[in-house]
Amino acid sequence: MWEEKFKTHHDSKPKGPESIGVDLSFVGFDHVYGIPEHADSMALKTTVNTDPYRLYNLDVFEYELNNPMALYGSVPYMLAHNAKRTLGLFWLNAAETWVDISSTTASKTVVGKLMDYVKGGDTPQTDTRWVSESGIIDIFVLLGPTAKDVFKQYASLTGTTSLPPLFSIAYHQCRWNYNDETDVKNVDANFDEYDIPYDVLWLDIEHTDGKKYMTWDDVKFPNPIEMQNNLAAKSRKMVTIIDPHIKKEDSYHIYKEAKSLDYFVKNKDGNDYEGWCWPGTSFWLDFLNPVIRDWWASKFTPEAYVGSTANLFTWNDMNEPSVFNGPEVTMHKDAKHFGDWEHRDVHNIYGMYLPMATAEGQIKRSGGTERPFVLSRAFFAGSQRFGAVWTGDNTAEWDHLKMSIPMLLSIGMTGITFIGADVGGFFKNPDVELQTRWYQAGAFQPFFRAHAHLDTKRREPWLLPEENMLIVRDTVRERYAYLPFWYTEYYKSSLDGQPIMRPLWVEFPEDTDTFAMEDQYMIGSALLVHPITDAGTYSTKVYFPGNNKPWYDVETHDVYTGKQYVSVSAPLSKIPVYQQGGTIIPRKERVRRSSALMHDDPYTLVVALDNTGKAKGDLYIDDGHSFEYKNGKYLFVEFEFSDNKLKSRFKDYNQQFTTKSWLEKVIILGMKYQPSSAKIEHGGTTDNLLVTRNPTTKTVTVRKPGVNMGEEWTLTLI
Repeated sequence: MWEEKFKTHHDSKPKGPESIGVDLSFVGFDHVYGIPEHADSMALKTTVNTDPYRLYNLDVFEYELNNPMALYGSVPYMLAHNAKRTLGLFWLNAAETWVDISSTTASKTVVGKLMDYVKGGDTPQTDTRWVSESGIIDIFVLLGPTAKDVFKQYASLTGTTSLPPLFSIAYHQCRWNYNDETDVKNVDANFDEYDIPYDVLWLDIEHTDGKKYMTWDDVKFPNPIEMQNNLAAKSRKMVTIIDPHIKKEDSYHIYKEAKSLDYFVKNKDGNDYEGWCWPGTSFWLDFLNPVIRDWWASKFTPEAYVGSTANLFTWNDMNEPSVFNGPEVTMHKDAKHFGDWEHRDVHNIYGMYLPMATAEGQIKRSGGTERPFVLSRAFFAGSQRFGAVWTGDNTAEWDHLKMSIPMLLSIGMTGITFIGADVGGFFKNPDVELQTRWYQAGAFQPFFRAHAHLDTKRREPWLLPEENMLIVRDTVRERYAYLPFWYTEYYKSSLDGQPIMRPLWVEFPEDTDTFAMEDQYMIGSALLVHPITDAGTYSTKVYFPGNNKPWYDVETHDVYTGKQYVSVSAPLSKIPVYQQGGTIIPRKERVRRSSALMHDDPYTLVVALDNTGKAKGDLYIDDGHSFEYKNGKYLFVEFEFSDNKLKSRFKDYNQQFTTKSWLEKVIILGMKYQPSSAKIEHGGTTDNLLVTRNPTTKTVTVRKPGVNMGEEWTLTLI
């Protein structure tokens, strides 16, 4: 009697109508954030005159911007921030959820009115209403008091981003689709021809035999192992797409076995749930069942996934789940899962279980020794434990480039820190300026992958005009030079859940000018990035926070001081990036064609001094791919500059990793004192060093200190 109809679809609602809801007010707060995924501002808007923010994982074609509509992922977690503290609220519910937001100084709660009376004035207040279709009220309130405390508290509930293999934070090349093995070979060769590094080449659905995942088209890809081994010879990897829908074909081994074991999601009548997706008639594995997840994990061995090697990794797409003939292009809500759960109860978490099982399969493939890499489109709270996510099917338009920043900041604040957007835009064809600027933005975001739709023109970097190609080449090479810094930030995030790409207010919590700022951001606490996201823009205003704090242009070493906006030059060849005074960043200047080939190369330390002539930083090193770091096989080093001395000290004296890498160069920015020489003390010996000085930029360079990065040492300027 409670059944409902949506267009041609039917929902039997066997339990009748149900919903839960709670009104929650953030007294004293004007700004709230989070609840991704939406193509909207970082600071959440009032919904008084619009639809509420909707959390319901959907496959959305050409999604709209500045809209609270549901997209591919859902994290029912909100943060509130003011100049004195940060709070978090986690609504643990995987059903369809709506969140209304209003900001008011009138019609307040009793608590709000009491605060006004005590303070003798208006106290800001943000009111929220949380409504889910089913489930129970299960709320976690995180009291901070700082943003970094809240991130750590949330990580204790949902986990941190697992430390990814080094190759996965380098550059990825993808499109729908690279046509065949010859195409793959030519793309790979052209990266070398044009001296552009990359680590991973991706294959979309057309590489399969009739959209049957874990198979190969034996005409286009007759020798997949040889193809992967050719990439591996250059320390490069391959990724293939594997979606959760299984083609109905009796000769398809995955379908045949899953059918015989009764592993598919059921419809309301208890039969296998059937729908349409890329292969045509398809069935969906019930990943809520741990037995089925274990079975799926067993399919990633070379014996089970014929034609695969240990060099092959995975892209899980369409896992919202996407059902082409379903309501809103997804699964019917009255479908049945393991444990007698209706799909309506678990919809938003279903997509997380596929990368969970896939990551476990990659780990098992190596006997538990190698870290996995999985990219997922759908996500939920906790997805960070299993790999990366991206913002889905964006469009090659300037507004989509601009929107990628608040989208990524919002996702990163909710624990999922391994994040990116398709460089260049998935749909349509970017003009050369847009493509160039998008590469610059993507190079300074956590997950760096170019991707394009089947119907778009080919857009590999060497197809750009020479001027643009050279800019893109330099941009990608800059990403590789910063890999030691990125990898260190990923390690630290794996410990405490801090977002790698973060809003300025996280680092400058009392600066109200930053609370809604979404056109620039921080990488860790050291780099401020302001991508150019408007056509024809060759200068821009950058906000430098911190009273009288120095900020150094990473290219020119020009110094700017906060707290102020400054108009800076931004020709097409430049992305405005600045290192905060008081920080030390590790780099590798010898860029090679893939990240693994740089593993033993020497380091450069860029020391950016604060106004007291001091700076701190750190460096994390391990083998870049295995779980041996969990057994102490790593180096975690802290650098500190003070009183004209740069010291390297171990942060953990139980570490056991040895490295061939050494210190090639130290660049000190903001050096008021101009030394004539230097010495380095290590292992009971002292070596004299030469320095070069640039009085104009107040830069001092010490070349070839030559000390091993696994030693403690002290470098003194004389």
